[in-house]
Amino acid sequence: MEIKREHLFEFLRDRGLIYQATDLENVKKILNSKTPVTFYLGIDPTASSLHIGHLCSLRTFSYLQKAGHHGILLLGGATGHIGDPTGRRDMRTMLSSDAIEGNVSAIMQTVKKFIKTDGDNPAIIVNNNDWMKNYSYIDFLRDVGTHFNVNVMLSTDACKTRLASGGLTFLEMGYSLVQAHDFEELYKKYGCTLEVGGSDQWANMVAGCDLIRKKYNKQVETLTTPLLLNSKGEKMGKTSGGAVWISEEKLSAYDFYQYFINTSDEDVKTLLRWFSDFSNEEIEKIMSGDIRQAKKIMAYEVTKLVHGEEKAKISEKTASELFSGNGNSENMESVSIKTAQKEINVCDLLLEARLVSSKGEARRLIEQNGISLDDKKVSDLNLMIKTDKDVVAKKGKKVYLKIKFN
Repeated sequence: MEIKREHLFEFLRDRGLIYQATDLENVKKILNSKTPVTFYLGIDPTASSLHIGHLCSLRTFSYLQKAGHHGILLLGGATGHIGDPTGRRDMRTMLSSDAIEGNVSAIMQTVKKFIKTDGDNPAIIVNNNDWMKNYSYIDFLRDVGTHFNVNVMLSTDACKTRLASGGLTFLEMGYSLVQAHDFEELYKKYGCTLEVGGSDQWANMVAGCDLIRKKYNKQVETLTTPLLLNSKGEKMGKTSGGAVWISEEKLSAYDFYQYFINTSDEDVKTLLRWFSDFSNEEIEKIMSGDIRQAKKIMAYEVTKLVHGEEKAKISEKTASELFSGNGNSENMESVSIKTAQKEINVCDLLLEARLVSSKGEARRLIEQNGISLDDKKVSDLNLMIKTDKDVVAKKGKKVYLKIKFN
């Protein structure tokens, strides 16, 4: 898909990727300018994998990069030590330095799926711990803290939420100051004049603009992308097992595909606009047809974006075989269980295969007719399963797992 810089703002707007900006008209001029600008996106290494909530901002980064603007990806090795209070009712679990470094390394590899880090116009990847680790506390307060009014900071949604739920630590109060200083650091070193990020980061992003305006009398801008919400306004990105992770080590490509297959019909068009390379005209044509086919196309495209075309094809084929055939597929998810026993109780089997988190859950699902083995409903809690051959377990209507014994 060709991205023309002189129409970049309109392109992003028409794809639904512009949520808000500090000065919308100036951002439009910046994005459509003949002269490339330098922008940045920050990601905190709070886990070893990104999740689908990062995709809108990463797609926007990629589009700006394709249009010729110069991108910087900032990994929050320093801010990861603090924890962003935004959207939190309690304090985040504090990570060790080793855990944060491991997460940084993992994320650094993952982002290369979405943005260019070599060839023409490669992105620069930086870590804010590089300039924060030797910054003395007193110097930071004098250089940065003096420009922030506590009353203004407490009026932000992030701080109000934390205060209402029992209190805001001084550690968390410092998060916004460090992020603001990140913008300042990139402005000084790289001439960065635009920050992009999710709309939940609005207050932190504006803080950086204010800091640069106060210290350098320079207007810089922020542009936020929408949060990944469904048609009901609820945050997308959760499964029964947790977040919808991008790393296949945390969530298989098939389960990732299944998540999107099971989204609401009303969300298909938006997801195609955000995460496919179809033109808006092609998307309208897709949406004018059968909604089930449109959903399959959308799930395939998002899986292809994250896991590559081969994994997307395998996931699509596996789903087709499981749900339109005999409930079996050579590509279906499998787990191996080591046992010397000739038989195993069905509840123990489900727990060993991690289809349930407890025997109590296993019993409840069986009593509710929610478990099948080799396409036969299980009703007996004391059923013993022979371990001399593989068995296909089904939980609910959509979760299949081949259990192998060895």
